[in-house]
Amino acid sequence: MKLKNALIGLFTLSLVGMAQAQEFNWPSDPQLEVKARELNAAYVDYMKSEQFVDATKPLNWLLVNVPKLNESIYINGVTVYNGAAVATKDPAQKRIYQDSVMKVYDLRKANFDNETKWIENKAYYGYQYFREDKTKLAEAIGNYDRAFEVNGTINPAYTAAYFDLVRRHYLLNKAYTPVQVLEIHDKITKLLDEAEANGKDVATPKSNVESLLIAMELINCDFIENTLGPKLTADPANMALAQQIFNYSVKYKCFSSASFLSALEIIDNQNPTYATSQVRAMRYMQNREYDKALPVLQKALTLAENDVQKAEIHYDLAKVHAQDGRKSAARSEALSAAKLDAEKSKDAWKLIAEMYMSSSSDCRRGVSRVEDQAIYIAAYNAYSRAGDSKGMAEARARFPSREELFTESRQVGETITVGCWIGETVTLATRD
Repeated sequence: MKLKNALIGLFTLSLVGMAQAQEFNWPSDPQLEVKARELNAAYVDYMKSEQFVDATKPLNWLLVNVPKLNESIYINGVTVYNGAAVATKDPAQKRIYQDSVMKVYDLRKANFDNETKWIENKAYYGYQYFREDKTKLAEAIGNYDRAFEVNGTINPAYTAAYFDLVRRHYLLNKAYTPVQVLEIHDKITKLLDEAEANGKDVATPKSNVESLLIAMELINCDFIENTLGPKLTADPANMALAQQIFNYSVKYKCFSSASFLSALEIIDNQNPTYATSQVRAMRYMQNREYDKALPVLQKALTLAENDVQKAEIHYDLAKVHAQDGRKSAARSEALSAAKLDAEKSKDAWKLIAEMYMSSSSDCRRGVSRVEDQAIYIAAYNAYSRAGDSKGMAEARARFPSREELFTESRQVGETITVGCWIGETVTLATRD
């Protein structure tokens, strides 16, 4: 603490030195000049010795009577009145000194017109002083808004303080709609993202801002669907809103909403990625809109960055083809998935096996029972490659019997070609 105070003292003295190195506009009246010089020296001496309350009296005279004396009376004035506020125990007097800090900034603007240099500092003090006072929140927020206005941005380190004021103003004074709060949050997020892209470490303010948003319990799936969704319907070209809905839907796991799909469609149409196309296709598949899913999956395949991603899309394509009755195309896609990714191979072969099992009635010719039941041997082999013992047992239970083989003059171990779309050669076996 001693080191910190020493550093603060050195900083204050350096400001004093810098300020007093500037030209002073002493009054032309000799008696007034003498008094101004005397009181200027007095408040500086009090300030150096950290007698801030005593320093306020001569400083106040200077601010009122010689406002253009030198910018130092405003630079040091913040130090004096803030120090007095810290030193004072009486709440009413403390507020007077705090208000005086803000007034000093206003006077500095009026007399030296260099607001861009210090507006963020004023906003910082406003947060420290007024965050617990619901009647002063609007004023405190106004200082940050003014910083955005004159500088185009604020220091990333101040973003959490700014959003905390917005949060308090929303909760205590109902000063914003939820949508307006989110707009401010998006403005801050954009600021932090840009700072991060420029190499600044903004992990702490980012985390703090997000924690504040979550604590507000502002966003849930109903809010996304019923508040943001209609706005997107009314303005379907609004990419920023679509991205907002998408991000919030992901964060709060609102994947089943219609607004999420609408946002996803807009994003995927304008700036497609493997992820957006895959998720979009998955939603279509969940809705049984296979005709919509197919072209999106084909696009996702061109955007895939590795074999694992390609295998995932081939497998999804296999499911789409299977649902629409294109079983041969489905098998081809499933085999492609199995070749690309060993982890996906089991799922692919199980899908093939299930298609074989479901094709028995379509492929039955009714000429030879053994030939008609050979499809289950093909299914059994596919289940085996999938490592699905339950499926293997179900398929084996439908193999021809020994008696059926004998009746048709066939033998175990004999090969036979399964017709229809399957077109595989299998080795005859029996269920018994």
